[in-house]
Amino acid sequence: MAEETWKLLVADKKRRQGQAIPEDWRVPSLPAEVLDVRGVPETSGILSSREVEITNTRDVDILLGKLAAGKWTAVEVTTAFYKRAIIAHQLVNCLTEIFVERALARATELDEHLKRTGDVVGPLHGLPVSLKDQICIKGLEATMGYASWIGKFSEKDAVITQILYDCGAVPFVMTNVPQTLLWSETYNYVYGRTCNPANRSLTSGGSSGGEGALIGMKGSPLGIGSDLGGSVRYPSAYNGLYGLRPSYGRLPYSGCVNSLEGQDSSPSSLGPISGSLSGIQTFMRAIISKKPWLRDPLCLRKKWDEDAYRLSDHGNGGKFCFAIMWDDGDVVPSPPVRRALEMTKKVLEAAGHTVIDWQPLKHQELYEHLVSIWMAGALSDITATTAASGEPRLTSMSPGESALVDTGVHYTPGVSAYELWQVQKKRIVLREEYLAYWQASEARTGTGRPVDAIITPVAPTPAPPHGMTKISTYTMVWSVLDYTCCAFPVTSVDPALDGKRPPHAFLSENDKENYELYDPETFKNAPVGLQLVGRTLEEEAVIAMTEIVDAALMQRSVSDV
Repeated sequence: MAEETWKLLVADKKRRQGQAIPEDWRVPSLPAEVLDVRGVPETSGILSSREVEITNTRDVDILLGKLAAGKWTAVEVTTAFYKRAIIAHQLVNCLTEIFVERALARATELDEHLKRTGDVVGPLHGLPVSLKDQICIKGLEATMGYASWIGKFSEKDAVITQILYDCGAVPFVMTNVPQTLLWSETYNYVYGRTCNPANRSLTSGGSSGGEGALIGMKGSPLGIGSDLGGSVRYPSAYNGLYGLRPSYGRLPYSGCVNSLEGQDSSPSSLGPISGSLSGIQTFMRAIISKKPWLRDPLCLRKKWDEDAYRLSDHGNGGKFCFAIMWDDGDVVPSPPVRRALEMTKKVLEAAGHTVIDWQPLKHQELYEHLVSIWMAGALSDITATTAASGEPRLTSMSPGESALVDTGVHYTPGVSAYELWQVQKKRIVLREEYLAYWQASEARTGTGRPVDAIITPVAPTPAPPHGMTKISTYTMVWSVLDYTCCAFPVTSVDPALDGKRPPHAFLSENDKENYELYDPETFKNAPVGLQLVGRTLEEEAVIAMTEIVDAALMQRSVSDV
C-alpha cells in the first residue's frame, strides 16, 4: 500500500506538470546519442529572432537596462525566457513548477507600471528569475524532490521571494533538485534526473542542478540556488556559469523548505547563479538594499559595503597576491581542471599580479567534521519525511541498481547532544587554526597583507557521468570554514589538450579512483570552472576579485595561454 501511495502521488504530479507545458512550445524528443543540446533552442523554430537575441543576452545589466528603457518589455522578455526554459526542460529535465500565465500576468503589471509612471518598480524590474525547488512561492508546491511533499502548497512566499517581487523581478519557474538536497547530482523519484546540456551523459551537478542546467541552456538569466556543501558551486562549474556561495546569514533563508532544519552549526546559504558576473553583483546589491534582516531574524544586519567592493581591504584594487591550491592533499585534479588552474595563473601573472602556491591545512579533517555535523541527525530527518508516503530513501545517484556507486557519505545513527557539541567544539579550533594560517601568508605575498584570495578547483573533475560524483572535499572545506566563494568558468574539456596522463603516486584510494574515472572522450565538451575563495562575509570583495580574474581570462584567448 505504501508503494502505491507514493507512486500515485508522483504520477499525478508528473501529469499536472506535463499539462502546464504549452502545446506550441513542445519539441520532438532527441535520440539519447545526441549529447550536446545547447544549440537546440535556436534551431527549434519556437523562438523568434528577437527572442533568440533576448535570451542570448548573458549580461544581466544589459537586460535590465533595456527593460528600464522600455526597449524590451517585461512580457516579451519573460515569454522569451519561458519558451527557452520549456525547450530546455524537454531536453535536460530541469524544471519542477511551471506557471506561465501567472508569470506573464506579473510581467504585464510591471509593463503597465513603467508605462504609467515612467519608473521601474525596483532594481530587478522585469527580470525573469528562476528558483530552486525549496524557495517557496505562495500557492505552488516546493517538494524538494520528496513524494511526501506533493500536494503541500505553500501558504506564503519565502522572504527571498517577497524581496524579488519588491525588486520588480518575475519569478517564473522552479527547478529540479535531488531528494533531500544532500547530493552533488540531481535525481529524485518525483521528477527524475537532470542532465548536463553540454553532454547529457554527464551530471548537471547538485543540489541546485536544475538551476545549473536551465541557466546553462540560457533558459534563465539569473537563478537562486542554495549551498550547504557546494550546491551552488557544483552546478555553476559544471555548466560554465558564475555562482556565489555567501557566508551564513548574508541572504534571507526564512520561509524556504530545507533538510536538516534546526542544524545551525553549519547551515546552508542561498546564493545566485548566472551566466554573467553582473547578474551576481546586481542580485546581491538588490536583495541587500531591501534590508532583509527586517524580515528574517537570522539574516545579518549588514548593508552592501561599497568600500569593500572597491577592495579597500585588498590594496584598493591595485596589485593582488592570489594563491592557487593545485590539489587538496587527497585527490589530484584531472587534466582539464589542472589546465584551468594553469590558464588562470598565467593570465593573472600577465596582468601583473603575484600568484603563489597554497598548501591545504587539515582539509580532510575539516571535511570529516562537516560530515559528522550533518550525520548527527540526517538519517532521522530523512526517515521522518519519507515515512509519510512510504517513498524509499535514495542511496545512490546511479542510473541503474546494478551500478550503485559508493558515494563515500554513509548515513549513521544519531549521536547525543554532548557528542555533537564535541564535534562543534573541535570545528571552532579548526577555524581558528585556518584563520591564523591565512594570516601567516603575509610573509610570502610581498604585498604587506595576507593572500587576497585562494583559487581552487570546485571538483577534481569536470561534470562526471551520472552517479559518479564522489568527492566533495574541494567545496565542503570552505563551507565548514564559512568562507565566501564564487565559482567562475574557465574553459571546456578538449580531448586534444586534455589527454590522460601517466599514473602518478596516488595520494589516497579516492585519488586512484578519480584518476581511473577520467577519460577525455567521456568528458568531451564539459565546462570547466574554478572557485575563488575569500574569507567570512567577504561577498563584496569576492565578487570584485572574481571580476578581476574573469577580466584577465577574457582578455586572453585560449591560444594565448
